Amino acid sequence: MTALVIAEHDNATLKGATFNTVTAALQCGGDVHVLVAGSNAAAVATAAAQIAGVAKVLHADGAALAHGLAENMSAQVLALAANYSHILFAATASGKNIAPRVAALLDVGQISDVTKVDSPDTFERPIYAGNAIAMVQSSDAIKVITVRGTGFDAASATGGSAAIESVAAVATSDKIAFVGSEIAKNDRPELTAAKIIISGGRALGSQEKFMSVLMPLADKLGAAVGASRAAVDAGYAPNDWQVGQTGKIVAPQLYIAVGISGAIQHLAGMKDSKVIVAINKDPEAPIFSVADYGLVADLFVAIPELLAAL
Repeated sequence: MTALVIAEHDNATLKGATFNTVTAALQCGGDVHVLVAGSNAAAVATAAAQIAGVAKVLHADGAALAHGLAENMSAQVLALAANYSHILFAATASGKNIAPRVAALLDVGQISDVTKVDSPDTFERPIYAGNAIAMVQSSDAIKVITVRGTGFDAASATGGSAAIESVAAVATSDKIAFVGSEIAKNDRPELTAAKIIISGGRALGSQEKFMSVLMPLADKLGAAVGASRAAVDAGYAPNDWQVGQTGKIVAPQLYIAVGISGAIQHLAGMKDSKVIVAINKDPEAPIFSVADYGLVADLFVAIPELLAAL
């Protein structure tokens, strides 16, 4: 058995989720290969070869792969799929875009959001917003899997010495073209990779208050900033800050929930955090059921006092 991990990158550096996916692949048994498909991404292939546990890196270089378009990426994976028993993607926006296409083209079922590998053919994944765990067994010859990064420790970025093998890049699909992209610029840590996250909810009342109350504390702690869906829907924060079942799944060392009631959809996205601190004036708020530390207080009083104490 050999597993193939599809590396996620920007043609310059590997994304953090790739390291967690490698750990999951190692638990499937057998060798682990990593596919780096991109354009002028030799530096990424070199970095992938240094990941502990990786036996081989396949480097596909071509203009069609520059932007990770799902149609071209799925064709590239399909060209290699026959050699592998497991094909693993990170359960990110990119992975969730490509994996279903690969599974459909291979005519196999996709195993989504895996959080534990019990055996090479049996996996665990959360259902019902994380309130139940499903154990899924697959008899497919090739198993297409997306991996929830918070369920696995990241593989070491150093210690490996895998061989790098060049493979032919697929031809460009004539049904799709890259037009452009608008990349949000953020000086803060990436939400899914941050060690400290401060999230705000609808109780903050407005975008102005969201920014004026949370940003100074985030600056002080060097934290990423998140938001509940209610806060995002109200326009207090941008969409890419949303934490929860329909947002980003995070598991930082410290998660501070400010003015968040704790709807089940939000809890599904952050309850694996190592330490959870909740600040809410409602003592019956569901967020306190998962919090390690809870403060029943008015956030507009508590946050400035906390900031002053720091």
